[in-house]
Amino acid sequence: MTHLIEGDPAPPFEGTNQRGNTIKLSDFKGKKLILYFYPKDNTAGCTAEACNLRDHYQELIEKGYAIVGVSPDTLKSHQNFAGKYNLPFPLIADPEKKILNDYGVWGEKKNYGRVYLGVHRTTFVLDENGNILKVYTKVRTKEHTKQILKDMEE
Repeated sequence: MTHLIEGDPAPPFEGTNQRGNTIKLSDFKGKKLILYFYPKDNTAGCTAEACNLRDHYQELIEKGYAIVGVSPDTLKSHQNFAGKYNLPFPLIADPEKKILNDYGVWGEKKNYGRVYLGVHRTTFVLDENGNILKVYTKVRTKEHTKQILKDMEE
């Protein structure tokens, strides 16, 4: 689980998205950012989460948010995933797990008694200066936009 809390400055990051472009935290100065970490392209929960953000993309943009997804998948995997589901936002490939580790979302997981290393599905909402406004460790994949907007309006 992440060590980062609300009010902390977000760790700087830099990675390559599905289009081969370099994406950095500093690119979003002056915008609110939904930075979401997910385990794997083309799995049920990750697809539901990405499609929920896609379906509400225009609404989020109008409210001043940018969206970036990060997983340990490869660029090729991200290209296929983004293309298949028409995802309009960048997905950063982090196979070296640098960003995942910096944000504290890579770690031990347990499933049916099996222990393994993986991504803890986590979303960080950052303010215009790169500070953490909200951390979601219990992401409701099918209603993630609603979850975020409800909290940000309160």
